[in-house]
Amino acid sequence: MSATQPPSDSKPSGRMARLGRAWQAVPKAALGNLVAKLLMVSLGLAITVLVARQGPMVQGAFALFVAVESGLLTLFSGLGLWLARQISQRAPETRLALRPMLRGVLRAAVGLGLVASVILVGVSWWATRLPYSQLWLLALAAPFLLLVPTATGLWLGQGRMWPINVAQVAAPASVLLGLSGVWWLGQGQTRQTPMVLLVLTAWVSGKSLVAVLTAIYGLRDAAQLDDARLDEAHHAREREVGPSWWSAWPFVATIGVTNVISLLNYRVSLFLVERFHGLAAAGTYSVAVTVAELLWLLSSSVTVSAYARIGHPDVRIASAMTVQAVRINVLSTLVAAPILLSVAWWALPLVMGPAYVASLWPLAALLPGVAAYAAASSLSAFYTNHLGKPQLSGAIAGLSLLTSLLMGLMLVPVWGPTGAAMASSTGYFLAIAGAYAVFLRQAGLPLRALWTPSLTRLPEPA
Repeated sequence: MSATQPPSDSKPSGRMARLGRAWQAVPKAALGNLVAKLLMVSLGLAITVLVARQGPMVQGAFALFVAVESGLLTLFSGLGLWLARQISQRAPETRLALRPMLRGVLRAAVGLGLVASVILVGVSWWATRLPYSQLWLLALAAPFLLLVPTATGLWLGQGRMWPINVAQVAAPASVLLGLSGVWWLGQGQTRQTPMVLLVLTAWVSGKSLVAVLTAIYGLRDAAQLDDARLDEAHHAREREVGPSWWSAWPFVATIGVTNVISLLNYRVSLFLVERFHGLAAAGTYSVAVTVAELLWLLSSSVTVSAYARIGHPDVRIASAMTVQAVRINVLSTLVAAPILLSVAWWALPLVMGPAYVASLWPLAALLPGVAAYAAASSLSAFYTNHLGKPQLSGAIAGLSLLTSLLMGLMLVPVWGPTGAAMASSTGYFLAIAGAYAVFLRQAGLPLRALWTPSLTRLPEPA
């Protein structure tokens, strides 16, 4: 009887095999990047706590200042992504000279940063309200801040995570060190403006220092990689000079505009709250946004680690990697969302002060949309790195932005931060549905591909 009876654990074994395949689908570099993200988020939360405890008005000014800085960085992020795409899509036998390409985009970053500095000085001179009157600080740092998203394109295209991880962790670590000094100096002071100035100075100084060091290391690393390839080739003529970013400036500009639209999608509600309810309300709402976006911790790690494979020229490989990343991102955020809300409901007032009880209901309204939107980073990587069509990401983010803005104009004046959160969540839901539909059409996959792994499983190499 026992010889003919099937093993009693055959079904569990099948399930374990499927789990094993799912685990293998996760880029192993994502684990290291996730650890780096955890460190970065821990440092970011410490920064948020230090600033928030100075009062909601200081926190509001800080959040709006950082939003303007993020707009500057994303506007010119196309330089680094262009470099990453050139590297990830090159043929294995191609010996591109990396250092000249990296040097070219770094020079462009500094030049564009100088142009941005002039504009920021003008805005700061004209503005009378915080934090816009302090944008001259950002103007001083602008040429340096653009170096990090540009230099990391070298490693993003290679799928090398550790240099990116170091840069990601070093920036908030240096800022936290500066803010700790600010906190110590600010003990016993009650005036808001001097404290805001100290906080913003610590922020731009720490990030600028890390940016310069990242660029220097990137140039050194690119030169070593070029020398290694040259040694392998034995002849200098076998090393090809890569294209210039200027020849693809429409691609770079499209990415920049697309990313600015995406950023506005994330931050338009914050500006609406400040406009209708003041800086203190923006401060408490910004804390809700910061906590809600913790859900994107794993999704961003998976996408960054899989970026090179998502950009693979073979649509089967690129689409399979994208769907696997989407599955991981959405499932993990859906599981984490209620846990995060439970912890925040208890911890925010205790850690940051009673004023931040006002952050809790906006947080609850934000979390569903933020969880659904976790798939956006992987889909955007497919549009940009594989298809070379960043305008698709811009269109999706534009849909979300338009929805959030129109609903926000109706809801924020009446319901304040909670209305802003509801508007943002609605925009996220509509946008992610459209993004996935566009992806399926471009990849030639049916709707059920999301929950049917066999449709995106590639055959094992012989």
